[in-house]
Amino acid sequence: MPKLILASHSPRRKELLQKLQIPFDSISSNVDEQLADNLSPEDAVIELATRKASIIAEQYKEAIVIGADTIVVHNGTILGKPKDRTMAKETLESLSGNEHSVFTGVTVIYQGKHQSFYEKTDVTFWELTSKEIEQYLDSDEPYDKAGAYGIQGLGSLFVKMINGDYYNVVGLPISRLNRFLKEKKLI
Repeated sequence: MPKLILASHSPRRKELLQKLQIPFDSISSNVDEQLADNLSPEDAVIELATRKASIIAEQYKEAIVIGADTIVVHNGTILGKPKDRTMAKETLESLSGNEHSVFTGVTVIYQGKHQSFYEKTDVTFWELTSKEIEQYLDSDEPYDKAGAYGIQGLGSLFVKMINGDYYNVVGLPISRLNRFLKEKKLI
């Protein structure tokens, strides 16, 4: 079996990929994540996942390379990782009591081919108090995550309901990826 490489150092993605129970390496691709303003959420996550996988695949041509990227979309706006506490607070206030969508794009490059897919999950937050938001901002959790929260951590306390794949919100739709890799006879 060719070497499997996750084009990411995300601890969450590595933990999820371990569910496949096959060895893999994790290599960060450090790509530019700037996007054109007119991209749909679906196209945006596919574009970023492809960039990440492509950089690693160029270096490891015989490997199976998996790239992934996750974004949060609320009211038609892509919410990235907050740059500071103020931005994180504004993001959480906008999500409070509302539904938003989480998109993860996945690109798999193997044998000179690349194929991509995305998954979408809708998440509804409870109405959040200022105190809840401030306490959350005091943790390290919101600052390295799209949408300023981690559903697998303290951010889980904000989630009223999800419709779709929970692991997609964490950062990798592992069940769909597993099916894809098996269908292509890559694992």
